[in-house]
Amino acid sequence: MIAFLAYAYRVLATGFCFAVFGLGGLVLSFTLFPLLSIIYRQPHKKQQAAKKWVSRTFRFFVNLMQWVGVGHFQVPDAHLLAQQQGKLVMANHPSLIDVVVLIAYLPSADCVVKASLLRNPFMNRVIQATGYISNDDPETVLSACKASLAAGNNLIIFPEGTRTTPGQPPKLQRGAANIAVRCGATPLILGIDVSPSTLTKDKPWYQVPKKRFTFSVKIKDNAPLPIEGDVITKETRRYTRSLQAFFSEEIHQYE
Repeated sequence: MIAFLAYAYRVLATGFCFAVFGLGGLVLSFTLFPLLSIIYRQPHKKQQAAKKWVSRTFRFFVNLMQWVGVGHFQVPDAHLLAQQQGKLVMANHPSLIDVVVLIAYLPSADCVVKASLLRNPFMNRVIQATGYISNDDPETVLSACKASLAAGNNLIIFPEGTRTTPGQPPKLQRGAANIAVRCGATPLILGIDVSPSTLTKDKPWYQVPKKRFTFSVKIKDNAPLPIEGDVITKETRRYTRSLQAFFSEEIHQYE
């Protein structure tokens, strides 16, 4: 009975946290972001301010999930993440909240988002205010990523393009390696572990694990780096294979 009540509480607490998240997006969209438009006349300054406020809001959300007992978050490299500038941040993608946690701990975080999120009423104005990069046009994405990195933003991208299916090896797309090679970006590779597995691609949010999950993020110093070559397409393929092997081994260790 106690175990059932604890499980039911975490289902309700998870729903509460996501409701707060959605409400927070609306509050930012209709109060803070219009105010920033008045304060900052230059678009890039408004976007930088919006990014900082989103980071603070996401940190609050992460703390809220921990306070109510939904999950426990371990970020031992938080002080190092706070010092990063102009890095291409790549990570595996086991859960729905991965990007939320990364933005919460990375300063001036930019990211490549799915074009479908522009139709999400809770996220549409957030994406527009921050200048997050939509993946609808590959050529535009590349130039926008290069400009973002040059401005000192930490650009977050998940090489898989979508959440990992539990029990299956990751399938990386070529986009992350293409950005790394063509933009001459300095990669920062992170390993994300969520145990027990939760908020995965094949499960709705209310199917919570039997116990509180632990979410950990660590900088991976042994990750592969791109090597400059004469043929960009060949180097992109090689780096994609290197990342594929690395993340496959990382996920295997977590499991």
